[in-house]
Amino acid sequence: MQRHYLAYVKTLSGKCTNLGIWIFQDLPSRDKNAGSQESESSSSKVGVGASATGTRSAADIGIHVGEKDIEDSIHSIRQEEENKGSKATLQHESLTAAPEENINTPHVPRITHRYSLTDIILKGWPSFQHSKDHETWWQTLGLAFQTLGVIYGDLGTSPLYVYPSINITNPSEQDYLGLLSIIIWTVTMVGIVKYVFLVLHADDHGEGGTFALYSLLCQHAQIGEHSGRRFSGLNSDLRLSHFSKHARMNSTTKQFLEKSKVARKFLLLIVMLGTCMLIGDGILTPSISVLSSIEGIELASSSISKSTVIVISIAILVAIFLTQRIGTAGVSFLFSPIMSVWLLTTALIGIFNIQHHYPGIFKACSPHYIIALFSKNGKQGWSMLGGTVLCVTGAEAMFADLGHFNKRSIQVAFSTFVYPSVILQYAGQSAYLIKHPDDHKNAFYKSLPKPVFWPMFVIATLAAIVASQGLISASFSTVRQSVSLHYFPRVKMVHTSQSTEGQIYSPEVNYILMLLCIAVTIGFQESSTIGNAFGVAVIFVMLITTVLMCLVMLIIWRTPIWLVTLFLVVFGLIEGVYMSAVVTKIPQGGWLPFAVSILLVIIMRSWKYGHDRRYEFEMKNLMSEEDLGALIATTGAKRVPGLCFFYSDMLLGVPPIVSHYVKNIRSLHQIIVLITIRYIPVKTVLPNERFLVGCLRFRGAYRCIAQYGYTDIIDTEGEEFTTSVVKTLKGYITAKMAYDAALPHELPHELEFSRESVQTFTSEDIEELEIAKVSGAIFVLGRTILRTTKDATWMGAIITSIYQFLVNNCRSVIDTWRIPYLNFLELGMRVDI
Repeated sequence: MQRHYLAYVKTLSGKCTNLGIWIFQDLPSRDKNAGSQESESSSSKVGVGASATGTRSAADIGIHVGEKDIEDSIHSIRQEEENKGSKATLQHESLTAAPEENINTPHVPRITHRYSLTDIILKGWPSFQHSKDHETWWQTLGLAFQTLGVIYGDLGTSPLYVYPSINITNPSEQDYLGLLSIIIWTVTMVGIVKYVFLVLHADDHGEGGTFALYSLLCQHAQIGEHSGRRFSGLNSDLRLSHFSKHARMNSTTKQFLEKSKVARKFLLLIVMLGTCMLIGDGILTPSISVLSSIEGIELASSSISKSTVIVISIAILVAIFLTQRIGTAGVSFLFSPIMSVWLLTTALIGIFNIQHHYPGIFKACSPHYIIALFSKNGKQGWSMLGGTVLCVTGAEAMFADLGHFNKRSIQVAFSTFVYPSVILQYAGQSAYLIKHPDDHKNAFYKSLPKPVFWPMFVIATLAAIVASQGLISASFSTVRQSVSLHYFPRVKMVHTSQSTEGQIYSPEVNYILMLLCIAVTIGFQESSTIGNAFGVAVIFVMLITTVLMCLVMLIIWRTPIWLVTLFLVVFGLIEGVYMSAVVTKIPQGGWLPFAVSILLVIIMRSWKYGHDRRYEFEMKNLMSEEDLGALIATTGAKRVPGLCFFYSDMLLGVPPIVSHYVKNIRSLHQIIVLITIRYIPVKTVLPNERFLVGCLRFRGAYRCIAQYGYTDIIDTEGEEFTTSVVKTLKGYITAKMAYDAALPHELPHELEFSRESVQTFTSEDIEELEIAKVSGAIFVLGRTILRTTKDATWMGAIITSIYQFLVNNCRSVIDTWRIPYLNFLELGMRVDI
């Protein structure tokens, strides 16, 4: 059986420091026994990461290779050259083994691909694919059950407030049949066709939402402000990258977006608006869900005042947000059974009402009742759409919460359980209202049989609590994506699951949402009033998703233009008509999501503007390694004992913080390390795989990339961090010394160290590392201060002031990375704009 091993040889290529990742394949011998022995030998040689199936987990990537491993690999390659009479060749196209008949030696590790460190950082690890969509059916069913308590609470409880939010007078049987027809077709087209069948497939590395679509587009076209740069923390889906490799990317749409600055700016604006509207949903959903359920208590007792309802609602809202810290899995464990009971009982009550009041209610599936409704009611019928749009509240959560689950589980849960239950609820209410047309303001509670009123009131209250969860979780995911793309200030992100990367919790976001929800509840006081604001937010987000999906279909999926046009016409028409109806409700409360969105857009745009100015400053003042050496010589900077870590996002060259330090301090530590923190999409990184190291062109200067998985905690306090880095550097120097001493000049060029870019090491370098470690370490971080000049516009001055305010008040990387304060030095660098 074929085995795959991965190892990285500490090499440097080109003129800049660059580590190489090499993939070796241990090819089976014709002799079974020999093959078994060699497989065993190779496994012990590489150490870890063998995979009998040929698939590679994240732990298989970046396996450290020591001095002996390098020599063994080189010896095997030379043996292959001698036997074949030719040099080893690189096979860039495939990671599979060569045919057995081409093998002349029993166990030759064949180089099949080389990944430079720069490629890995810029493009992501080549073997990362989503395991979430490869769950077994039992695991999928388990996740589908969990989605009920996280994603579908809002959509499942929408029957509580849809009919109360519809503005209708003197309704007739035909009116209710028309309204039910609108609801059925809206839930079917938007929920089933759009989201389940189409939008869920446009994920960005398992993440969904508006920013995920934008990130996906930026990875396949130069439409972002810095699309050529990496997107920190986000890796494109390998499946989509493979698809786009064979697709022609010169579509008219792609070229237009790349060439038109106005189009790119407009696209970014609507993306930010959509993202902010989704966060606005996270504010409105808990308020309307809880209020609509608690308002039912007023029907049971006239002595209960509106203020009592408000106080109870606020208490429930506080409890909802306090439970968020237990994580998505914990919340779903509590909420999924509640939501299951809610959907099942309301579906049964719907069936009862249908049989008892109007058995022929499903004739409303015919679209002609929609036409009849508009023909009869005219403008009033059009205004009714402002209430019926609430039947798809929470549909966007299916996509936005994708990172918490997987596509299949979301599709299964909605198609087989949520959709039929919701349709039966609406049908049952409509059947009741046809017989009792004036009860639409309290349609749900009025339609309940009296014996089950109080049990259903309790279940409805619990379900309303669940309903808040979908958009709260979506808000966490949305903010995380925004932070990763440098559109939002740093906030604390806690990964609440050991197995699912997307399950996160942010304390700052959570408590801000809680305060805003309480403010909305106190300010609006009635669910029907909140519904006016809710409808605006819901349909606006959906319309933006439709536009972005059209771009994804054109640029990435290469969908035929007629299918894209059909998609845009159908869903653009549905959502456009709804939008035209809800904009009339802006004076009645619809202004709220716009106000929240505008505030958030200002924050996002200011943060992005400041980040880009800082990046431009660092790129402009980036030094070469030779220039730094010359600067040290000309300034007479003294080398003092100890170890100094310079934090930087720059992977190449020397960041300006180093030259700024040398010019002002006039000294430099004996050992300096340019360190970059990188998160990779795996659960955890093994300690011996934590650091990738290389050297600069003058003595005592190194570069280090520290890798962390999503459950790893960065902790530079204590001696463990420094000791680990020094240990890795010593291993690098030892391997390089052995490499230089052992290799002949005829070694294949691909495995040679670049003599121009690497110094020659001696045992003194290892001794210097030990001495520096004993002397102690300091950590230096740059702080860029933006200042506007006299020539700056008033808009630029305002944006700069907002950015500086956010920098001064957002979460510091000192806390995030646990940098010891006693050994921390922050250097301010002023940037005039």
